[in-house]
This record gives sequence, C-alpha cells and structure tokens, in this order.
Amino acid sequence: MDKQAKGTRKDRAAVKADEVKVDLIAFVVAVNDNEPCVLTIGQADTLPSGPFALEHRSLQSGLRGWVEQQTGHPLGYIEQLYTFADRDRIGSERRHRAISISYLALTRKEQAAGSAKCGWRSWYEYFPWEDHRFGTPPVVLDVLRPRLFEWADGAGDSATRRERRQRAATAFGFDGRHWNEELTLQRYELIYEAGLVQEAGSERDATLVPSKSMVADHRRIVATGIARLRSKIKYRPVVFELMPQSFTLLQLQRTVEALAGRLINKPNFRRLIEQQELVEETGGTSVDTGGRPARLYRFRHAVLDETPIVGTKLPVARG
Repeated sequence: MDKQAKGTRKDRAAVKADEVKVDLIAFVVAVNDNEPCVLTIGQADTLPSGPFALEHRSLQSGLRGWVEQQTGHPLGYIEQLYTFADRDRIGSERRHRAISISYLALTRKEQAAGSAKCGWRSWYEYFPWEDHRFGTPPVVLDVLRPRLFEWADGAGDSATRRERRQRAATAFGFDGRHWNEELTLQRYELIYEAGLVQEAGSERDATLVPSKSMVADHRRIVATGIARLRSKIKYRPVVFELMPQSFTLLQLQRTVEALAGRLINKPNFRRLIEQQELVEETGGTSVDTGGRPARLYRFRHAVLDETPIVGTKLPVARG
C-alpha cells in the first residue's frame, strides 16, 4: 500500500472519530389537574428523543416522528428551545461531538391523557424548589440555603466566597431578595455546580437535594424549557395552547399559576384579561367549580392579528 493510500485511510478514521452526532429532544408540557407536567419515557427520567437522520425531511419532522414513535403522542404547538453543543456535555461520547437540539412543545390535557407508552410527571418532582404557590418550599430554606452557603464558604479565597454567596442569594431570594420565577436554569446550574444533584456525579448521597433526577443533561433541558415558558407567558398568549377549547377564568388563572409556580391576585388577573380582550364568552357555563355556575370562555384567536405582540401581555400579577 502506498503512502497516499495510507494517508487517506488515516484521514477517514480521523473524520469518523470526530463525527458529530445530532440528537433531537422534546420537552413536552401539559397542565393536568393544576400541575405542570412533562412527558417522559423510561423510568420517568428521560425526555423523548432520537438522532436526526438523513431520511427526516426537517428537524421538526424528525422530532415529531421520534416523539410519536416513543410515546404514541402526536405533537401540536412546537418551537425550538436551545441547542446544546458543549464539548464536555453530560452523556457525550468520548470520540463524538454530541449536539442536542431541544424543542418546547405544548399540548392540552385531553390530548395528553391517552398514551400508555409514556408517563406524565409534575415538573415539580424534578424541581421542588420552584413551586412557590403555597409559600417558600421547605427545601429552599431547610436544605438549599445551608448547603449552598456551606459550598460558598468552602471556596479557597474570599472573593470566590462572596461571589458564590451573592449568586445563591440572588437566584433563590435569600437575605430578603426578590424571588424571580424566571431564573429556573440559573438555579439548577448553581445547584449542579455545588454538587447537590445526582447528575453532578456526587458520591455523597447525604448532600443531595431531594428531587427526581434525569439521564444525561435532560434535567438541564427541562430547566431551560421552564424558564422559557415562564418568560413567554408574560408577553405571548401561549398559555391557551394548554387550555381546553372552553374554560372558566379560574381555570385559566390556575394554569398560569401552575406554570409560574406562584399565586396571582385574582382581581388584577381578571382585569388584565378583560383589558387585553384575550378571551370571549361562549355562552355556556360550567358547574365543576363547586359553587354557582361559572361562565365559559374561549381564546380570541383574532387577537394575534389585531394586537402587537407587546400588547398581548399576560403577566404574572403579584398577589
């Protein structure tokens, strides 16, 4: 064999060793009984996903195909979430560059109920520190605060100790700071950096924050999706992608609260809905409220054409 042939073979081997693997991962959300749920497979520790293949017409068609094949659930609303391409990503094979293109998908409760091939789990099982609807969760003050400050105080120099303490206080609302529901990803990455979740590879189980883990970096993807959705419901009426065709205003409020992880002032919320003309009455009523019949509403799809994006705000009011 001549030198040129040997060189060609080596070049091909190098290309193969460094080839890029592209995975498509779906963060699918539904709200069931006032709980924001994520679609999972396996032991409820994996998001539906699969490799992008040449036969796929597009990235989205590839994702839809994998999700339906693995869960039996067809996707409706979908948007690209984030592309993870870090060289040292969790789950990356040593000789391959793994790139994950994640998507956010929203579906309705009645569409989410049917498939036996998958599982719907409350996202607060994976992020118990994110649910502030009933006050500050005990895990924040009793577990996270002391362990994060212990991690901060264990730094080698005073500047790093101060920086870590400030990051923890800002992310989790310690020391009288404001809790920002949109900092979901920053909170998870801080906990991960401190070695307080199983995905970080900590060998000391006693130090882990009680929560359900996920494979590879799927919990990081979920955190990214929660942050995106919490931000998005404040400037686009995407919440209606999660609602049934007709609903009461209380059902709408409870859905927003479930996603945001905090309660909303009822009069302020209803005033915002009325001012922005996001809904219209159907003429029907519901008796599922436990009290007197409540009026049923539907989303005014024309609002997307009539109102600029900045005018369709559905903010999380402070109660």
